[in-house]
Amino acid sequence: MKGTSSPTSTSSAPSSTPGGLPPFDHEPLGRVIFAPGALAQLGAAVRSVGGTRVLLVTDAGLAHTGHPGRAVGFMREAGLDVAVFDGVRENPTDHEVGNGVSRAREHGADCLVAVGGGSSMDCAKGINFILTNGGRMADYKGHGKAAKPMLPSVGVPTTAGTGSEAQCYALITDERTHLKMACGDKKAAFRVSILDPELTLSQPRSVTAVTGIDALAHAIESFVCTKRNAVSAMYARAAFGYLEPNFETVLTDPQNLTARSAMQIGSHLAGMAIESSMLGVCHSCANPLTAHYGITHGVAIGVMLPHVIRFNAAAVGHLYAELAPTAAGANGRPAAEALAARVRQLTAAAGLPQSLKECGVSDTILPLLAEEANQQWTARFNPRPVTEADIHKLYQAAW
Repeated sequence: MKGTSSPTSTSSAPSSTPGGLPPFDHEPLGRVIFAPGALAQLGAAVRSVGGTRVLLVTDAGLAHTGHPGRAVGFMREAGLDVAVFDGVRENPTDHEVGNGVSRAREHGADCLVAVGGGSSMDCAKGINFILTNGGRMADYKGHGKAAKPMLPSVGVPTTAGTGSEAQCYALITDERTHLKMACGDKKAAFRVSILDPELTLSQPRSVTAVTGIDALAHAIESFVCTKRNAVSAMYARAAFGYLEPNFETVLTDPQNLTARSAMQIGSHLAGMAIESSMLGVCHSCANPLTAHYGITHGVAIGVMLPHVIRFNAAAVGHLYAELAPTAAGANGRPAAEALAARVRQLTAAAGLPQSLKECGVSDTILPLLAEEANQQWTARFNPRPVTEADIHKLYQAAW
């Protein structure tokens, strides 16, 4: 994700427990089914949450894989009445959400099923907000602003990256301003997530690359952010352990189901880590790059992450060493530097750009990007406090 979680208010809570650990209030969101071939359980999963008239939310580009068609087939075999909305685009806007709401109303949907990448997951959540609570997406920017109950929903990710199926947030772009709005509510979370690694075998190499880097960034940023706690650290550490050793394998051996399974589990656990904590300035830096240049989220993340790790080293170098112990002291380098180098090695192996200049970003726009990135709320949870000037320097280092 892309940085969609919201801080839970802790104004009346102590800053730490007697044992020195930060307090947490953890509420698991829903059921998770993992197995190769688990898509066949979709009909039963929808039945289990009370669905009878289903709107399947997906993107038209996924049709060639056969995944949405198979999902419809399994649901109809279970006696469910299914309609399809395939108008999702990358970085969905409130316009696409509105179109999906119209389709859901036409069908009289009582359940939503998202099949696809993070954009399909986010769009389905956005549809749920407006369909059940009315208004505009901007009304739900932030956390917990849906007053009425929401429809049950099921998430079926076909990529291993955003971990959106593990989070209660929808990241929706404002059609007018092109700014991303993080809209979250526990009621918007998927009641069931179906993780079927066979669905990720169809990912093109480019999608595998950008989603994998995004998932790694989720694990790394959530592990060190100021909202970290025992639960989020556990998820993030486990996520990194699944993702880092298998990323290169899924690039060179894309039909390796064991590696694909590890990436999907790692992505989901990283999403759970975000839901239990937060992200940092890397995601704040990525969003303006997408808004101004259309740079794919994972590409922007991959360019910025090594520089963010180096910036944060003074504050959380010891945590980087804990997250990636094999990196600590590698070739005599501090753990943060070794981790930054490892991220750069992975992005290079994936054939992703290594600089903002390579992405076509002009150095004259860096001050504006820094101003906008500083307004992103994930920056407020970076482990080392950042100012607009600091973010400008990060962009300069990445240029």
